[in-house]
Amino acid sequence: MTLVLTAHGSADPRSAANARDIADTVRRLRPSLDVRVAFCEQNFPNLRDALATAGDDAVVVPLLLADAYHARVDIPAMICDAGSSARQAEVLGEDDRLVAVLRQRLTHAGVSRLDHGIGVLVTAVGSSRPRANSRTALVADYLVQHTRWTATTAFATGPHPNLPEAAQALRDRGATRLIVAPWFLAHGRITDCVADFARSQNISMAEPLGPHRLVAETVLDRFDEQVAARAAA
Repeated sequence: MTLVLTAHGSADPRSAANARDIADTVRRLRPSLDVRVAFCEQNFPNLRDALATAGDDAVVVPLLLADAYHARVDIPAMICDAGSSARQAEVLGEDDRLVAVLRQRLTHAGVSRLDHGIGVLVTAVGSSRPRANSRTALVADYLVQHTRWTATTAFATGPHPNLPEAAQALRDRGATRLIVAPWFLAHGRITDCVADFARSQNISMAEPLGPHRLVAETVLDRFDEQVAARAAA
């Protein structure tokens, strides 16, 4: 079987490099699996082209955090256009392992879980789909479990609250030190804009999730779920 790890694609080379690094980690975890990388736009190979040689038993795993437009419209349309019988897995979503990675990124940035003055700006890309934004907002609640932090969600694009609004909300709740926790898989142009805001406000910023082993494990879980569903059908 083939796992086609499919990212959105970006003009920023760091995004595509991260997708390939995650694929390498997946291969290390499961050497017998044929793992390929594809993109919806801007990078090569395009998903349509990748599916041409992936085989009828391929599973497309979206390298996406939110169940929004790209997962619900772009990828299904590209699978259809390719004339492929590939199945599409679920997005990575608000998986506990990814939240654990985000919490680890904050720890690496020098934040103690016992510091009650910490206010965390969980910053994500907004969607035109309210349900997707509501699911993303859950990350802040999950993140602060077993810590003394306060957290809220900020959207770098699209809906409110934006970064300034969310930062003020945390201060109003008593936070004395703010830090941005980017709910992103990789650095890119949007995270650069977030970093510019953070610097202008003297706010620290943690690293994105990156090619962490737990990210790769989540990818494999989405693949396995779809394989099991195909077998049961």
